[in-house]
Order: sequence, then structure tokens, then C-alpha cells
Amino acid sequence: MEIISKEGKDLESVLTSICEENNITEDDFYYNYVEKKNGLFNKNSIIEVKVYLKSELLQYTKDYLEELLTNMGLSVNFETKLRDGVICIKIYSSNNPVIIGREGNTLKALENIVKQKLNTEFNIKALINLDVENYREKQEQRLIRLARNLAKEVAKTKVEIELDNMNAYDRRIIHNALTNFKGVKTESTGEEPNRHVVIKPE
Repeated sequence: MEIISKEGKDLESVLTSICEENNITEDDFYYNYVEKKNGLFNKNSIIEVKVYLKSELLQYTKDYLEELLTNMGLSVNFETKLRDGVICIKIYSSNNPVIIGREGNTLKALENIVKQKLNTEFNIKALINLDVENYREKQEQRLIRLARNLAKEVAKTKVEIELDNMNAYDRRIIHNALTNFKGVKTESTGEEPNRHVVIKPE
């Protein structure tokens, strides 16, 4: 996988330079950086930035998933895309229920394994969405319906509602579903893994 690396005096200027030189925007990649001290008494510092294109990470993730699932004895195919900066991979296998697991727990575990792999290898926290048999797609629709029904109640009663703890991707679905909903606003609160959405009256 191609890694774009560049050094400079500050993070903003380095990122701007990388975008201009590679004809990309900051929405196209994840990055990490380290600050290097140099000069007398380490007074001067240089920022080293490493950039990972989301399109390259998408392919890397697909290859890693294929290796994992093949080692489980499954025959798999994939449909991949980037949606709003999220790495989305739809899995088609010879045994979909095994990958989904009870209440989607195996699928969630697989998603966490992939996230941890990217974090370990590249020190980035990528947004990953795995789906099997449209399981997550159906779950998204359920969350959107739940969010809108609760928002109606909050707008009517003027009493805020706290939702159950959710991962970052599910919280994002709730926030997006209620972005233009009149009379309410949303915010995430708490620390992982106990972070959740609160729907509040405006």
C-alpha cells in the first residue's frame, strides 16, 4: 500500500502541501504525524506526516478480510465502496449466518478486529462498516426510524432522551437522521465503550 510521507514546520502546511502535490483533499485520506525535535536544546521541531489514502485502505481491508474468512473455511466475495468517508464492505459468503452471529455479535467482532488491525499497522482510527445479507443496512433503517420517533417525542414533551450505548458508526446514523429535524438537537456523551447519543429539545 502506498504511503505518502512529508515533513514540514507545522501540520496544517504539510497537509495543504500534500493535497496540492497529489491533487487530493483531506476527505480522501487518514493521517498520523510525529513531532521531531532538533537543533540546539531541541528548540526547533519538524512535523513528519504519513498519509494513507482511503481507497488504498479499502483494498487493504478487503484483502485482510478475505484472508480471515478464508481461514475460517468460508468462500467469500465482496462489494466495496467509500461512503461519506466510511470504508463500506458488503460480504457475500457460503455461510452468512456464521459471519453475522447472534444479534450481529460476530459481525461486530469482525469489524472491531479490522479496526484494530488498521490501528496497529498504521496508527489510524478508520471508520469501517461491514455488512452481510444487508443485515447492517436493515439495522440502519431501524435506527433511523427509532431516532425520528424519539425526536418527535422530545419535540413534543421538551424532555431529553438518552439512547443506549452505541459504537461511533451507529451514533453517526442517529446524528445524520436528525440533522434537519425541527425542535431537537443531538450530542454524543460518555466515554467509550459507554458513549451514547442524547436527543435534546432546542
